[in-house]
Amino acid sequence: MYIRRTLRPNRSRRPSRSPWPSSSFRASGVLLAAAALLISACSSGSSSTATTSTAGAALAALPRSTPSTLSPYYEQKLTWRTCGVPGFECATMKAPLDYAKPASGDIKLAVARKKATGPGERLGSLLVNPGGPGGSAVNYLQSYAGIGYPPEVRARYDMVAVDPRGVARSEPVECLTGREMDTYTQTDTTPDDKKETGQLVDAYKKFAEGCGQRSPDLLRHVSTVEAARDMDILRATLGDQKLTYAGASYGTFLGATYAGLFPDRAGRMVLDGAIDPSLPARKLNQDQTAGFETAFQSFAKDCVRQSDCPLGGEGASPDQVGKNLKAFFQQLDKTPIPAGDADGRKVGEALATTGVIAAMYDQAAWPQLREALTAAMKEKDGAGLLALSDSYYERDANGKYANLMYANAAVNCLDLPAAFSTPDQVEKALPAFEKTSPVFGAGLAWASLNCAYWPVRSTGEPHRIEAKGAAPILVVGTTRDPATPYPWAQALASQLSSARLLTYVGDGHTAYGRGSTCVDSTINRYLLQGTPPPKEKRCS
Repeated sequence: MYIRRTLRPNRSRRPSRSPWPSSSFRASGVLLAAAALLISACSSGSSSTATTSTAGAALAALPRSTPSTLSPYYEQKLTWRTCGVPGFECATMKAPLDYAKPASGDIKLAVARKKATGPGERLGSLLVNPGGPGGSAVNYLQSYAGIGYPPEVRARYDMVAVDPRGVARSEPVECLTGREMDTYTQTDTTPDDKKETGQLVDAYKKFAEGCGQRSPDLLRHVSTVEAARDMDILRATLGDQKLTYAGASYGTFLGATYAGLFPDRAGRMVLDGAIDPSLPARKLNQDQTAGFETAFQSFAKDCVRQSDCPLGGEGASPDQVGKNLKAFFQQLDKTPIPAGDADGRKVGEALATTGVIAAMYDQAAWPQLREALTAAMKEKDGAGLLALSDSYYERDANGKYANLMYANAAVNCLDLPAAFSTPDQVEKALPAFEKTSPVFGAGLAWASLNCAYWPVRSTGEPHRIEAKGAAPILVVGTTRDPATPYPWAQALASQLSSARLLTYVGDGHTAYGRGSTCVDSTINRYLLQGTPPPKEKRCS
């Protein structure tokens, strides 16, 4: 499983309050996936047998001096041009495809910026990343960050984004056709017998083979370490001595990796919805399962207080709400329901689970979820759940999928070894996952098998990131975050030698811009004045 994204569903077509991307309820947007495949594609991990000593190793900083072989990249001049969105400029930056062999070829990365609006002294560039891996930072900049970040921040910083290698405009990883992806997202991810297990394994294999056939060379060079090194080249081309950065969800791992590699070049860095890089995949996946269960319990308590809750009336316990939802999923497993889809798709357990999980990212989506579940359970109309699922997968009305999920799998499977190697290992782990989450546990356990069939061997391992010598880094965690559980923020803050932990007591994925004046003012003060909060600060 292990979704490292930050997109959130939003009932309106307006940007949400959050500076992190929200998905509007069009055919593209939400984040989540059927607890099965895509959650699995969002899976990453390391072998469940990874040793404590491996997880305890720290990321080593690179030498301060730039190797002469990389000088042409660091000294390149970006040519800025208009790019169709008023107020924004775009450029193409070159980086070595293989940092170990810079002469072997380049990769071209898409960069965008919006210059500081003033008044006030310009503070440099603020690089933003919305998470994923696989989320387009350029799209995020142009659709939200460049126009929706606090005006005082945009006044002082050039807002900048780069699509990481393999993502969106930066030589994207490709894997399946739209029809093939439709089949993949509908695959049953809670197999009941050997036949269904075989079908799930075949789906994972076909996905992996498609990526290997369409992007054979790129798959070996889309790691987070390489993306972090690309950011240092961008820093230099922008003329900044230090990198100022705001990253969410997976973007926290990318930012922390940069700080670990280049601690003396790490400036003001906000890591919101943090990931613990020291954990093996099995632990990461089970922690995230617990995170979704925590979020669901919060949703369930709210749902039974509403007049339109289809999962139980006032006084019903969250556990009973969960049992009712699981029973509905089991019905869909046997008999999918129509959704008015032009391509004839029906909503079975996989797509429905994706739709529900999607809404766990933001409590603002809970009314939308209640409406979708009511239509599905009482009217046999799965259109609402399908829309949530499509939004997660970034599928448009024409059946075309964005690159997000392909890049997501490519980065995750390269960063860490697979959580499970065989279906038998998943079977043995099922009781633990189902105990962690009776509703989502089985699907998320099976989703963790995805990287077992990846065509490229992983290059990373679990590791600590200490970034000794870095300036104060602000780590932000939300207590009921479904996708990046709060203990991960605590863990990352304990690893980073200069970290300050900002805690948001609340629901949803990430905290900045969610409506807490305490959180927002703390982050704004840090970005604008360089003043970090006390070692630990709590907000609500």
